Amino acid sequence: MEIIDINKALANQTRLNILKWLKDPEANFRPHEDLGHFNDGVCVFHITERAGLSQSTISTYLIQMQKASLIIPTRHGKWTYYKRNEAVIAEYIKALNNQL
Repeated sequence: MEIIDINKALANQTRLNILKWLKDPEANFRPHEDLGHFNDGVCVFHITERAGLSQSTISTYLIQMQKASLIIPTRHGKWTYYKRNEAVIAEYIKALNNQL
């Protein structure tokens, strides 16, 4: 885990919002029709819809967050689902507390 990489990923309001929304997906998204649950996260389609930005912009944001290990992708057919990487988030918070 690299603190700088995570800080860069969180330095954008939409990316920060996505991470917040994924903390409680039931409250922030409707389940994808094919799965009907959030066990594997939220479909990129619904994240795009909620953010109100283009699919390409959201995909770029999600890739940045994935590279920082903040989210975990899971593929189901043609759809990719994203959920928070709670272990990395906890490690990041702990590292910040220790260093600041």
